[in-house]
Amino acid sequence: MSRMTKQEKSWVFYDWANSAYSILITTAIFPLYFKAAATEAGLASSTSTAYWGYANSFATLLISICAPILGTIGDFRGFKKRFFTFFLILGVAFTALLSVVPSDQWMVLLICYIFTVIGFGGANIFYDAFLVDVTSEDRMNQISSKGFAMGYIGSTIPFIIGISLILLSQQGILPLSVTVASQIAFAITAIWWGIFTIPMLKNVEQKYYVERVANPISHSFKRMYLTLKRIKAYKPLFLFLLAYFFYIDGVHTIITMSTAYGSDLGITSTNLLIILFATQVVAAPFAILYGKLADKFTGKKMLLVGIFIYIIICTYAYFLKTTLDFWILAMLVGSSQGGIQALSRAYFAKLVPKEHANEFFGFYNIFYKFASILGPFLVGITTQLTGNTNSGVFSLIVLFIIGGAILLRVPEGTGKIEIDYNQK
Repeated sequence: MSRMTKQEKSWVFYDWANSAYSILITTAIFPLYFKAAATEAGLASSTSTAYWGYANSFATLLISICAPILGTIGDFRGFKKRFFTFFLILGVAFTALLSVVPSDQWMVLLICYIFTVIGFGGANIFYDAFLVDVTSEDRMNQISSKGFAMGYIGSTIPFIIGISLILLSQQGILPLSVTVASQIAFAITAIWWGIFTIPMLKNVEQKYYVERVANPISHSFKRMYLTLKRIKAYKPLFLFLLAYFFYIDGVHTIITMSTAYGSDLGITSTNLLIILFATQVVAAPFAILYGKLADKFTGKKMLLVGIFIYIIICTYAYFLKTTLDFWILAMLVGSSQGGIQALSRAYFAKLVPKEHANEFFGFYNIFYKFASILGPFLVGITTQLTGNTNSGVFSLIVLFIIGGAILLRVPEGTGKIEIDYNQK
């Protein structure tokens, strides 16, 4: 950290700030809290699960569709910071509301959650695009990797506090109900997210931009149309996004399905939470290692290393039987999940024009969000046909093989994409 500039440190700290939301609200505590609230209100388990799925799908679809045009408008001078701040406030405010909405109001909880997803996803579009403003191209691998590493480390602190409050309440050690303990965890998440974003708001500014025009919205739609045409024609960028779609789908599926997979193996909820925590701890130093090795061997080669490790993970999953096997699998995942995501972000940032970074990261966000459809379906259909969860996880190997094969075809050293936005 001491070798980073003030702008780089401030940018990295946003990963530290928002990762609390990722683990407590998206993954660990709120899904269980919502299920319990819906059940207590008289909803069948299948119905509450369906509503949960609809809420996530709606929020993800909305932010994905809006991402390119938001990014295009955000490229105008002074807009990037404004959009980032708007979505940040939206996410933090509705996360805080989760802590005060009565637990029997499951529909209100779900609506608040939708707004948190939109705020989190919208802020990340502009956060990722700020990478080109805070550092030089030769440092992008390391800075992006350190961001993910800080995120893994930072997320463990509120995670430990939140889980401890709930477990101590369950045991009667704390004079709190599990509901109140969960609500305190939501409040901690909002406070953590907001406070540690202050350096980003204070020190990071839009360095690369497009000068404002008379009709920014209509002009943005024109630019977006030209960009879509040029992305397809620009082979390195098009092939990378295509490869990214496949391999990141596999990465996301393993992350999102891991809890259900562990439960099918008979691993207890407590052990699953411990394994999740350990994975976060392991992922931090490996994310930094990926960044350092990428500077030495190129980002593309390290992305291929990450894909190869995930192929090993899918193969090992087929033979999984014991809790120890699951621990080994989780550590393998931890060794590469942060690195492959960080280097993907840095690799993409190097290919796009800096003054149009928001727009391109809007398209990047679409691939990132929609790369959560094919993998879960593949696991589901394979598991159902074979009656074996191990076979379902093994089927993800197809996504990594396709993604790796396409990435091999991405030419290197071809420079950034260039687009004449003044053409008729």
